[in-house]
Amino acid sequence: MRAVIYYAPGDIRVEEIEKPECGRGELLVRVDACAVCGTDLKSRQHGNPRINAPLVMGHEFTGIVETVSPEAVGGFEPGDRVVMATSIACGVCFYCGRGWRNLCESLAPMGFSYPGGMAEYVAIPSLALEGGHVIKVPPHVDATCAALAEPVSCAVNSVQKCGVQQGDTVLVMGAGPLGLLNALVARAAGASTIFLSEPNPLRRQQAEPFGLDRILDPEVDGVSEIVRDATGGRGADVVIVAAPAVPPQEQALAIVRRHGTVNLFASLPVGKSMLSIDSRMLHYGEIRLIGSSDSTPEHVRAAAAMIASKQIPVEKVVSHCLPLDEIEYAFELMRSGEALRVVLRCP
Repeated sequence: MRAVIYYAPGDIRVEEIEKPECGRGELLVRVDACAVCGTDLKSRQHGNPRINAPLVMGHEFTGIVETVSPEAVGGFEPGDRVVMATSIACGVCFYCGRGWRNLCESLAPMGFSYPGGMAEYVAIPSLALEGGHVIKVPPHVDATCAALAEPVSCAVNSVQKCGVQQGDTVLVMGAGPLGLLNALVARAAGASTIFLSEPNPLRRQQAEPFGLDRILDPEVDGVSEIVRDATGGRGADVVIVAAPAVPPQEQALAIVRRHGTVNLFASLPVGKSMLSIDSRMLHYGEIRLIGSSDSTPEHVRAAAAMIASKQIPVEKVVSHCLPLDEIEYAFELMRSGEALRVVLRCP
């Protein structure tokens, strides 16, 4: 089969490899779509010590079950469309015992610990089935949309942790694909007003079709003043920082209302992750400053349901569909900012 293999930084190859077998307790899935994540681009550019190289890349995938091991749990059958909570948890550690499977002490993601979905076939490990990491998707859902269940699930985790509710004003800082998904999920959760802040003019233009209330340029617009004017001087109920940059993460506390929530959704680079914040704002404003990372099977299940019911227009996030062989072009589109989400389609 054809597959995209990570060997080292700058060394990504599309090769013919052996089709995986369906092992004991496993599923064999014929992949028909796999989205390219920003983490994949960073791995290609700078490497990633978590990847057991050489290894098939890709964790935002969907496909059709071809073979079911007799020992497999979960009631899957050939022909089922499935997606995954692709960071597979051990199920027995302190964090798994409390339902926080995304924080598992022995997290083993597809495309990092196990061969991923940038291939024509992928074997789903038995541990993933035992932990409920594999989720069925209704057959009417297009593969291109289903492939986004994993990134949507990260936004579901984010919005749930922020406690977004009916009538809230939400500011999302950063208009990349995950910023837009956070905005869409917040809208689905009941937010009545959504501001989006983004310095890149191309990103602002890409965000226009999503029906957000106002798209702001932080280098020109006074974001804090505009949000406060729209909320009677209070500030946003929730600020989600989806920009991997220091300034917006430091500025968020000045835009959220008292007793509001700031979520540092985006991670900063290693060695460049220190922030300078005014602790008096946290103290006297009783502001919740949180983070959110990855997602659990429950989040993926919720994301798949939102996609299937068309609560969120994920198809607008997919800007390009390419064959596996064009993975380097996908990375080029992402580096230039021309793409939102690129989805690799398998024949």
